[in-house]
Amino acid sequence: MTNEITNIVQVLAPHFEGYVYPNEATQQPLWGILIVLYPYITGLVAGAFIMASLVRVFNVKALEPVYRLSMLTAFAFLLCAPLPLLFHLGHPERCYEVMMTPHLTSPMAIFGFVYAWYLMAVLLLELWFDYRRDFVAWSESTPGFKGILYRLFTVGVTDVSQPAVQLDHKTGQILSIVGIPSAFLLHGYVGFIFGSIKANPWWGNVLMPIIFIMSAMVSGIALCVFNYMVLTWIRRKTVDMKCLDVMGMFLFYALVVDTAIEGLDWIHRIYSAEEGFRVIQYMAREKLFYTLSLGQVTFGTLVPLILLGLLQLVRRRVPELQRRRMYFASACLILTGVLAMRWNVVIGGQLFSKSLRGVMGYKMEFAGLEGWFMGAALLCLPFIILTVFVKLFLAEHEQR
Repeated sequence: MTNEITNIVQVLAPHFEGYVYPNEATQQPLWGILIVLYPYITGLVAGAFIMASLVRVFNVKALEPVYRLSMLTAFAFLLCAPLPLLFHLGHPERCYEVMMTPHLTSPMAIFGFVYAWYLMAVLLLELWFDYRRDFVAWSESTPGFKGILYRLFTVGVTDVSQPAVQLDHKTGQILSIVGIPSAFLLHGYVGFIFGSIKANPWWGNVLMPIIFIMSAMVSGIALCVFNYMVLTWIRRKTVDMKCLDVMGMFLFYALVVDTAIEGLDWIHRIYSAEEGFRVIQYMAREKLFYTLSLGQVTFGTLVPLILLGLLQLVRRRVPELQRRRMYFASACLILTGVLAMRWNVVIGGQLFSKSLRGVMGYKMEFAGLEGWFMGAALLCLPFIILTVFVKLFLAEHEQR
């Protein structure tokens, strides 16, 4: 009888290692895969917008072939950015109360205002000014439902004279300039949420917002490289190698800065060796070995850093086919590594016991709200939306 009770307790109770307080044995980490995907998708939005801003603000002509794809990527992922939070809430139908009864001392509540500003006042307006002339032309030449849709998108503004088009361009450029700090704010505040929790030694760090911003830039640029190469392969078109080389160059520089900042963070942790450092060491060696040591550091950072670095040094000596493969592999590894980084921050930070003398266990199910299936569905949804946008806007633009 005693053995049966012991087996039942081992199944129902979370697994612990080391010494913990008794009240810690009754709770699992409250944030799961949905909160992991929330900063990940938000970071992809910010990084893709920065990629597009290199063309509009910094006049990088070589990146013009991916400008509109980057903007549509940012918009598609931005539409899905609040979904993990909404699914995580017990009553998602109450989300409007964030806007109606603002709680300005809550970083999570502030997300509603930052998200609304970035969606409505920056990204949506910039896309409209960029596509307005095309909407007018497509509404006149496209029959059926698509033609009606394009006429709705014009919102009655059909002036395509030269002064009107120039005004659209200037307004879009101003919005791009405003959008760069807005993108930093959108994702930097996510790092602020974790960095402001001083009671947790994994999260409480002033570098956390900067780390989140730089990892967002790296992952967003890698996503644009991935989307561009996959789209050209599906359409059976030739990749613009000059554009791809420039994208790879910016991806390498962003990765170098991101690696340096994260390395500085770990050097500071090792040198200061504050309270809780031993449990961080244990987690890096044991609990998070696959996601941190292998996923984030080795395959997500060092391997693409070496590949992209070699391409910067001996680019002209590498055949185009090999260069494309190296760029594509680097982009996939970086996207996986940044996702692992988000996992390590969100899940790893919650595995600490309050006594800092042990760690809790976490096992994610396949089904359910916090399961693998829901996470995979939320990751696939932005790509489905992006496919629709490419069919509606990018394909028509290329045929024009």
